Amino acid sequence: MKARYVRVSTGNQKTERQILKSYPDEKIYIDIISGAVPFKSRPQGKELLMEVEAGGITYLSVSSIDRLGRNLFDILGTIEILNKKNIVLKVDNLGLESLIEGKPNSAFKLIISVMANIAEMERETLLERQREGISIAKANGTYKGREKGTFESNEMFLSKYKEVIKNLRKGNSIRDTSKICKVSIGTVQKVKKLLN
Repeated sequence: MKARYVRVSTGNQKTERQILKSYPDEKIYIDIISGAVPFKSRPQGKELLMEVEAGGITYLSVSSIDRLGRNLFDILGTIEILNKKNIVLKVDNLGLESLIEGKPNSAFKLIISVMANIAEMERETLLERQREGISIAKANGTYKGREKGTFESNEMFLSKYKEVIKNLRKGNSIRDTSKICKVSIGTVQKVKKLLN
């Protein structure tokens, strides 16, 4: 079976661009989660790897390598798992496949290492800019982030996700609720846990 893995960081981001090149015979796995979270710790990443272990997937596509992660070792580790199971990984924006006639593609490995390094650097740059922005906002007295050491009660948390609660009570699955409400699967899981 062919599969496609899609990842966006937040529910506000659109997945259409990544699904654009998908084919009707591909099973699509979508995670709404930070690229910093290791692939095997993501809800759909875990599910995909379980399907890989079961031998249900033979070909996996991603729009770009940073969809797998923003950490070089995590990306290479995921690729290694796929290679061991003889699964071809195709990176759309590079037009490259990880295996050619069942053997590792050395050009793929080289280019992916460089691209994964760039993805990691982009994440570090983003975090540095974020820290600088927070410092400037604090200096100007306009910082609105939660104070360190403060605690958000369960009631306060749930009050922010009334739409999620409504969808869960209708009997919608966690994945469907996540898509409908444009929040991460982790958020829906936390809401469900607190409701129980």
